[in-house]
Amino acid sequence: MATVTFEQVSRVYPGATRPSVDGLELDIEDGEFLVLVGPSGCGKSTTLRMLAGLEEIDGGRILIGDRDVTDTPPKDRDIAMVFQNYALYPHMTVGENMGFALKIAGTPKAEREERVREAARMLDLEEYLDRKPKALSGGQRQRVAMGRAIVRQPQVFLMDEPLSNLDAKLRVQTRTQIASLQRRLGITTVYVTHDQTEALTMGDRIAVLKDGVLQQVGTPRDLYGAPVNVFVAGFIGSPAMNLLPATLVGEDAQAGSLTVPIAAAVRERATGSGVTLGIRPEDMSLAAPGEPGLTVEVDLVEELGADGYLYGRIVSAGVEGVEGATVVARVDGRTHPTAGDTVVLVPIAERIHVFDAESGSRIS
Repeated sequence: MATVTFEQVSRVYPGATRPSVDGLELDIEDGEFLVLVGPSGCGKSTTLRMLAGLEEIDGGRILIGDRDVTDTPPKDRDIAMVFQNYALYPHMTVGENMGFALKIAGTPKAEREERVREAARMLDLEEYLDRKPKALSGGQRQRVAMGRAIVRQPQVFLMDEPLSNLDAKLRVQTRTQIASLQRRLGITTVYVTHDQTEALTMGDRIAVLKDGVLQQVGTPRDLYGAPVNVFVAGFIGSPAMNLLPATLVGEDAQAGSLTVPIAAAVRERATGSGVTLGIRPEDMSLAAPGEPGLTVEVDLVEELGADGYLYGRIVSAGVEGVEGATVVARVDGRTHPTAGDTVVLVPIAERIHVFDAESGSRIS
């Protein structure tokens, strides 16, 4: 097992105007499951490939344990990678695929077969060891790819969007299996995904990247409960956090018809009179008759059984940036408004996040 350390690591592709990864400083603990997440093009796969040795590094260094592997060839880094597309050999059986790396390394046949059987037991693949990949489902093939990584007993697992080719139900099932398996094995794992739901449900910690720059790293609860800026706030959580422009007036912040009291310490940290209020859909509710709040015209209600999500537009705000802004709120999935209705939504005041309008940084 091993820690992984990125020390001011940068990567600039030839012809690019800015780094794909810019001065990444990140420490991953021994046995930790760390998820790299961010939108397409944010540098997460480049980061993983630099750790694997598949991309050159233009600045900084990478350590696995106490060993500087910045210039070490991939085969000597003691890592195992699981790709999005499985990359199985079609002419080999499942068992041969799983044990192929050990065969190349010269591992004795008896030991090789035992390690393959042990991995197959963990992954419920014992009955498929003599089958070819074409006879397996997508989820089974992905488990074979996992087994191929496990039998090598590496110091670090690297996983690059391994679930993106699976259907929705299988993705949920497989991500649970991967997270459970990683905790049993205790092998340091770096997992790349663009799906923040995967990140929240699987990772011990999550690192959020944007334009090659690390925005925040912390536990899922840290990122959900205290996002450091508007980008992380809007990226983490499903549906995304509502972000409303507001103006500081006396001791309050006003966003159209919504007035929220703001603590003096928060007002002092604002660089101007503008702030952004962040309200999660689950922290909004339908107002009681006569209760003030955001007046919203309902566009759609997604019914998800016990819960539903109301999507609408703010009306009668009379404020640029607020009037017509879209809002999402969680409602009762059984009794809720319908499209075309006008409702008033009220946030839970103590759960409102406040960000500086100019910098986008959290000030609450």
